[in-house]
Amino acid sequence: MKNLRVTRRGLLGATAAATGIAAFNGPWRFNRVYAASTDKPVKIGITSDASGQYANSGASDRRGMLMAIDEFNAKGGVLGRKIESVHIDTETTPATGSRVAERLISREECGFLIGAVSSGVANAISQVAQKYGTIYLNTNSSSPSESGENCHRVKFVWDGNGTNFAKAAVKNSIDNFGGKWMLLTNDYVWGHTTAAATRKLVDEYGAEIVDEILVPQGTRDFSSALLKIQQAGPGVVSAAVGGDDQKALRQQVADLGMGDKPAWINNQQDWPDVYGLPLDNLFGVFGTTWYYKLDLPGVADFVKRYQAAYPDTSMRVPGNVFYNGYMATRELLRAIERAGTTNNIAVIKALEGHVMPAVERMQHHDAVVDPVTHQVQQTVYLATANRGSEDPDDMFKILTNSSPEVVQDMGAQSACKLESYADTPTLDV
Repeated sequence: MKNLRVTRRGLLGATAAATGIAAFNGPWRFNRVYAASTDKPVKIGITSDASGQYANSGASDRRGMLMAIDEFNAKGGVLGRKIESVHIDTETTPATGSRVAERLISREECGFLIGAVSSGVANAISQVAQKYGTIYLNTNSSSPSESGENCHRVKFVWDGNGTNFAKAAVKNSIDNFGGKWMLLTNDYVWGHTTAAATRKLVDEYGAEIVDEILVPQGTRDFSSALLKIQQAGPGVVSAAVGGDDQKALRQQVADLGMGDKPAWINNQQDWPDVYGLPLDNLFGVFGTTWYYKLDLPGVADFVKRYQAAYPDTSMRVPGNVFYNGYMATRELLRAIERAGTTNNIAVIKALEGHVMPAVERMQHHDAVVDPVTHQVQQTVYLATANRGSEDPDDMFKILTNSSPEVVQDMGAQSACKLESYADTPTLDV
């Protein structure tokens, strides 16, 4: 990963050298001695949606986290301690996310928080987590602001972001479909920041955005927006529309026969948003970080473990949201093992700069936790509908993969200002 700001050798060297622990002054002081006992479980607060726009993705996210926890517990837990979890619905609402984070930390005594799909919710959770010094893994929200201006020392971002996906798709789409573009954007932080990343790249490559249509969260009737698109006649529509809104959009585009022309780019396609839809609804080109049919070591076994763990779920194969939830949780627990302690500063340092080999990530390229932004730099895939597939679960046709160096978000590196270790409360949990 030599084209990243720091080299792998430098990352590993910096991580090995970072062994100092800040003075303890956090809200968990009364647990400091007891925390070393194997009688006390390691408690993780799950902050995923069970209702609202991202309820389906929230359920998939949770399943990934719980499978990782169950696998660790089957081997004796972490540092000889059992791992427990508490879940509270964040309702795809930032205000609820803040309340949930406060409760999980202050009342449920969770030492770690994991989960989010909505970037607004993730930002709200991370502000509370930083106040307490509680490590928070943002598993599935993908606004560039999460690893940019809204970064925090305690927060780690596990999904690709809107800039990563745009960098993988924009130039190719201009070359193939022309320079007249329109943006269709969910009117909240993820939509705005993703559209801004796309707009910047379109401008850089000399194309033109003729209009941007904002659609509120919860939109179910896209007829007026689609009429505007038909009238403008762009070569490409770049959509940053997610969750249940995207399902409604896809159905209406297919009903109007607009799936092939104009060309559609959906910045990122979450598996729970399209699983089970007709392939006619899966038009356009879209980004993802993982697919269950990748011909890579470990993928088939991972799918089998998912199916054994969740034999009754209607989603018969895992997708990218499940994958992110699993990988984030697994790597948190591995970081605790590397640190040899649950002390938050030690675990943060064990995560910062950590290199994850491609074979362990089941991706085409090695991944790394960027020490500057705390975002996982990883492979980004472009896909389209797998038309003609006889397997109803095999919905994606992977077109390309891009290395982390190619899609890296340098804007986030400039915008992110992590709090110092000294300014982050220290906890032993």
